[in-house]
Amino acid sequence: MGQDIRRVRRERMYQGTIVDIYRDSMEFSNGNTEEWDYIHHKGAAAVVPVMEDGRIIMVRQYRSALDRFTLELPAGALNYADEEGKVCSARELEEETGYRALSMEWLLTLRTTVALCNERIEIYAARDLVPTNQHLDPNEFVNVEMYTLGELKEMIFTGKIEDGKTVAGILAYALKYKEAE
Repeated sequence: MGQDIRRVRRERMYQGTIVDIYRDSMEFSNGNTEEWDYIHHKGAAAVVPVMEDGRIIMVRQYRSALDRFTLELPAGALNYADEEGKVCSARELEEETGYRALSMEWLLTLRTTVALCNERIEIYAARDLVPTNQHLDPNEFVNVEMYTLGELKEMIFTGKIEDGKTVAGILAYALKYKEAE
């Protein structure tokens, strides 16, 4: 594994609102070169919002990449590169679900696709929820739904929930809080 790898050039191919796509020219210690794709993502945060009765608030929304609706944890992109994940997840919780959390605790940090993307998602558990109002973007349509942890685990293990941050967040919450009891 001791092979040295060096990036000799990075060229931006596309600049988007959430991601930039680059072509990296790589050079190896054996003299070979190769082009690698790199996707720079500005980062995101997600939240496992837990009601007093233990049900978890989820959002159902349309995802263009899959051309269908998905069931996910509330989440969103950071507003700027060094925004704290806790701040972002609290904002997204209220915007998408109409609840504010009085208690938030970090669960895990997830890197979604390390082979080609630097996306980093911090996931928090939110408790002591207080109803407020949704603040959806003009073209954001979100249905708020609540499920037990058992129902969500069943949906994960039957393939009905495939979103990586949602799977990781739900299972991390289950391991940290429920299965330890």
